[in-house]
Amino acid sequence: MSTKNNFQVLKRFHYSTDQIIDKPFNWKQMLRLFGYMVPYKKKLVPMSIAMVLITTAVRLVIPILIGIYTLDKAVKNKDAAMLFWLVMIIAGLYTAAYIANIFRIRWMNELGQNVIYDLRKHLFTHVQNLSHRFFDQRSAGSILVRIMNDINSLQELFTNGVINLLMDVVLLIGIFFILFSLSPQLTMAVMIILPIMFFISTKLRKNIRRSWQDVRMKQSKLNSHLNESIQGIRVTQAFTQERENMAFFDGVNDETFQSWKSASQKNAMFRPMVELTNALGTAVLIWYGASLIQNDTVSLGVFVSFAFYLGMFWEPISRLGQVYNQLLMGMASSERIFEFLDEKPIVSETDHPIEMDTIHGEIKFDNVVFSYDENRTALKGISLEMEAGQTVALVGHTGSGKTTIANLISRFYDPTSGTVLIDGYDLKDISIASLRKHISIVLQDTFIFSGTIYENILFGRPDASEKEVVAAAEAVGAADFIAKLPNGYQTEVEERGNILSVGERQLLSFARALLANPRILILDEATASIDTETEVKIQKALKTLLKGRTAIIIAHRLSTIRESDNIFVLENGVIKERGNHHQLMEYQGEYHDLVKAQFNMLDVG
Repeated sequence: MSTKNNFQVLKRFHYSTDQIIDKPFNWKQMLRLFGYMVPYKKKLVPMSIAMVLITTAVRLVIPILIGIYTLDKAVKNKDAAMLFWLVMIIAGLYTAAYIANIFRIRWMNELGQNVIYDLRKHLFTHVQNLSHRFFDQRSAGSILVRIMNDINSLQELFTNGVINLLMDVVLLIGIFFILFSLSPQLTMAVMIILPIMFFISTKLRKNIRRSWQDVRMKQSKLNSHLNESIQGIRVTQAFTQERENMAFFDGVNDETFQSWKSASQKNAMFRPMVELTNALGTAVLIWYGASLIQNDTVSLGVFVSFAFYLGMFWEPISRLGQVYNQLLMGMASSERIFEFLDEKPIVSETDHPIEMDTIHGEIKFDNVVFSYDENRTALKGISLEMEAGQTVALVGHTGSGKTTIANLISRFYDPTSGTVLIDGYDLKDISIASLRKHISIVLQDTFIFSGTIYENILFGRPDASEKEVVAAAEAVGAADFIAKLPNGYQTEVEERGNILSVGERQLLSFARALLANPRILILDEATASIDTETEVKIQKALKTLLKGRTAIIIAHRLSTIRESDNIFVLENGVIKERGNHHQLMEYQGEYHDLVKAQFNMLDVG
């Protein structure tokens, strides 16, 4: 398949998870966005508004002082003293406006940054509490774009747009009334061209909003591809797919560029349109104003003041066009942000959940059915019991439902039907936080965070002492390799722990889980990536560490589960066999065949 065809196939795959949200522009949603300014309504908002009003008042007064008082009175009457004081007053007003502008910009920037900080914190906190199904349906890059890029795009709106909107509206209203008071005839003549501008701009609104939505979507795809490319760079290089990957990146990058170019071009049409209106208005002012002066209908001072105000009138009109563009960009981003904020966790708590301060660890599945989607049923009426303190193993082919059972115990998902109980309580009635603090999970693909070895182990229980961290590492056999590192427990590891071997990362995850001192411990293929010698060490440690805890072991390497109290053999979402190792071997069913097959493979090896 050609590189171009590869791009088209991958394009359809990547674009299936993020769509343009087609909603009409509405102020209700923007007011919801502006609601993030409410915490600052007693300080930053009033102070910013006060500075805006001072600046606006100065700008509205000065043209009258220049035109009517300076030209029509001081200059016309040759009153030098009056002219001197008018100059001083005008200079003082400009100084006051300058100082007010300094504080306005400072407080508006502070207000904008606080709002962006609060919004990003709210979105990140909300996303952290969403169910696993939410993350199953979206790439990490797409989520990252919402939290970073979409919120960043609102920065200009909150820093300048909102307060400038108020300033420009007040300025426009003030100018409009002053113009009418100076000369109603001249005002009506000049303003006749405004409806033309508003008609044209209205036609552009929908296209501009959709264009900025498309920009956000393309940026999301680009970021998603970058994230996947960096995470999967080893696979890309191993299969020598750098050229194809670069071709796909070029395609996504070009689409992002073209969408931004299109939106920017539509954006840029506002200012020329305002300038054209300004030019037409000025032409009308000069032509009609000159005739009014000749007829002594208006004075020269009134004409000069009118010209000042007319020049000022187009400036806020132009800025309002920019603010409107910011609102359109904000609308596009806020739709994507609120889409996430309106997402409800599928796994949710009751109004008064049970707080489980301590648990025994008895687990029961009562006729549990679970489906990840309409086309795939993972569990088909599972019923099983795990006594407190037992070590239970789940075995079966890939896709048989082993990990799904572990996910339901941790309540990452809720059953489609049936009930999962711990100590006789339905998991749906238990506080999620209090449930999960009693459960630790070790996965095959363990995640190591950026930071030190010590911090990664401490993640299991942040209030643990240094002695407890070291004891956990020694218990799982991790202390040996940690001692050989340059800085021991204070050795820095990069994201995902790339400086460590797969086995070493797995040992750290064991130490992290055991430090949490859980009543229920889930090992999901936890020893699959560990060599035989390390596995022997862990097995010895686990005999002591699992004592008194309910342990669920999911393993393909059946040698690791021989000592389990109970073994459940799953196939296509149903339990085919149950019993301990000796009972199942004597039964000579599916488990017997799996064990024999693994021994035969070892013999061949």
